[in-house]
Amino acid sequence: MANEKPINNDSVGRTFLVVFILCLVCSIVVAGAAVGLKPQQQEQIQLDTQRNILSVAGLLQPKMTAEEIQSVYKERIEPKLLNFKTNELSDSTSRYDLNNELRSEETSIALSPAEDIAKIRRRANSAEIYLVKDETGKVSQIILPVYGSGLWSVMYAFIAVDVDGVTSRGITYYAHGETPGLGGEVDNPQWKAQWPGKKLFNEQGVPAIKIVRGGATDNPFGIDGLSGATLTSNGIQHMFDFWLGDNGFGPFLKKVREGALNNG
Repeated sequence: MANEKPINNDSVGRTFLVVFILCLVCSIVVAGAAVGLKPQQQEQIQLDTQRNILSVAGLLQPKMTAEEIQSVYKERIEPKLLNFKTNELSDSTSRYDLNNELRSEETSIALSPAEDIAKIRRRANSAEIYLVKDETGKVSQIILPVYGSGLWSVMYAFIAVDVDGVTSRGITYYAHGETPGLGGEVDNPQWKAQWPGKKLFNEQGVPAIKIVRGGATDNPFGIDGLSGATLTSNGIQHMFDFWLGDNGFGPFLKKVREGALNNG
């Protein structure tokens, strides 16, 4: 009995068993939390979208509560689905998800290098746009989602367009990874303040907005480039060249200029 070896409770096998059990428990906790929090996450994403849409439409007031944002959005904003093939509008649903649309060849198209001036690779066959109503219930502006590559990231924005189908009413970038103080100046209120009143198209209906140094001075089509951020400025230019063109919202806005919204 004196020669019996003591039991080694710190064996490698026991260590791996403890680690495995801990990892399993942690995985279950994390997965449960993710599933449990998903409804709240989706609600917050929707609220952020509504806040950005109200902001670019000029309807967001300081210190608005979530309930107030949802109320104003419901009263003044009408989401619609735009079919890029027919340029017709239909009622939108909460199921529309741009990322899901882009993953499927049935709901999106690949862009050729010549077409892909915004460097987005694919374009969905439809887009969720937003009609903004005035206090009488008449459509006063259209909110269009646009996006394209900057220096470091894909930049996502909403552009507000007057019902004349030509005049910008405002812009807001709601997601990007550009350098703070340089390309990140797309968030600067002074830069965004240049957009209201600018003409997106010339008299011939050709996209005409230009991002250039000193572009805002006495130029109905000009927006000042971002100082020290040439590549980001170029990305913004290419973004609008694409989305105002034939593969983007250009044909739809042509119909707007011809009175499509007024004719129902």
